[in-house]
Amino acid sequence: MTEIFRIIPITSVQESSAAQARALEEREAVQDYAGQGCGQFVVDALQRPLRDLRISVTDRCNLRCTYCMPREAFDKDHAFLQRADLLSFEEIERLAKLFIQLGVQKIRLTGGEPLLRRGIERIIESLARLNTREGKPVEVALTTNAVLLSQKAQSLKDAGLARITASLDGLSDETFRRMSDSDVSVKTVLDGIAAAQRVGLAPVKVNMVVKRGVNDHEIIPMAGHFRNSGVVLRFIEFMDVGCTNGWRMDDVVPAREIVEQINSHYPIRQVDPNYTGEVAERWHYADGSGEVGVIASVTQAFCHECTRARLSTDGKFYTCLFASGGTDLRGPVRLGMTDQVLTNLIAGHWGRRNDRYSQLRHAVTEAPGEKSREKIEMSYIGG
Repeated sequence: MTEIFRIIPITSVQESSAAQARALEEREAVQDYAGQGCGQFVVDALQRPLRDLRISVTDRCNLRCTYCMPREAFDKDHAFLQRADLLSFEEIERLAKLFIQLGVQKIRLTGGEPLLRRGIERIIESLARLNTREGKPVEVALTTNAVLLSQKAQSLKDAGLARITASLDGLSDETFRRMSDSDVSVKTVLDGIAAAQRVGLAPVKVNMVVKRGVNDHEIIPMAGHFRNSGVVLRFIEFMDVGCTNGWRMDDVVPAREIVEQINSHYPIRQVDPNYTGEVAERWHYADGSGEVGVIASVTQAFCHECTRARLSTDGKFYTCLFASGGTDLRGPVRLGMTDQVLTNLIAGHWGRRNDRYSQLRHAVTEAPGEKSREKIEMSYIGG
């Protein structure tokens, strides 16, 4: 049966802050999603459904990767969120259930570094018990820098985690420490990846952000290392996420160039995506020794198929990784708003979504006299 989500007028907004009141008042108009062609699910202004939810469980990290949390911006004086500002596990579970009602099928926990969130296994266990609208288990995944993964792999698997993605930006300690601005060794990360494989969190995916002149010489060594390992290695173009990583187009190694490099050493052939909206372009080694992927947000934008929503550490709902602002959900939750009201806040915000920053990037960043717009930092909403 087709469901209609209607936004119910709120009469108690005087009790909230002015900002919360404005956010709620914007959604008092009746919204009817029955005519969008998705039945009980919602689509945005460009007809993209809501299928994936990324939840940032902490804004803290034990590395200072230059493309995400550069030390000069996130130093000892940086004001991280206080515990009371974070969504509780109960609040996360409640909101996740509402997103699932609107079509979400996959949930990925991110950060910051999610393994720093105390008791992370509890929220994984709660989310892993949830089912989609079709009655299938929601897939719960997690992205980590793997520094703590050796200690946590078994408990994460036992809690119900389905998949894990680790970040590793080079095989040599010199390169890795330059990218992560830390004293952590590559062995620590590799041990974590091996632990995840041992406990059955397979296939493990490893993401490498490639920055020209910094770690692009590690492309072939990384490919060679993970061939025949069962690990899916993915190369990610250096992106202009947030406003602190000093992004320049000259630092981007295009996905096409990465593919050509790999193919010259290890012949590969392109294969179909696993599902509609998959962000990685997939390639198999011709000799059957595994899979690699490239994520080309800069040079081959995939906005037209993006189905991802993001929930920040403090409960703001973002519709794009490159967003400038989001819609507060924590405030209404803590004011005691009903699930019906919260569902309509989510549905209304997604229904108005028209983000396609990566497709417009060059117009936005290169217009004469155009000042770069503020963007939310990746450590706050997850990559």
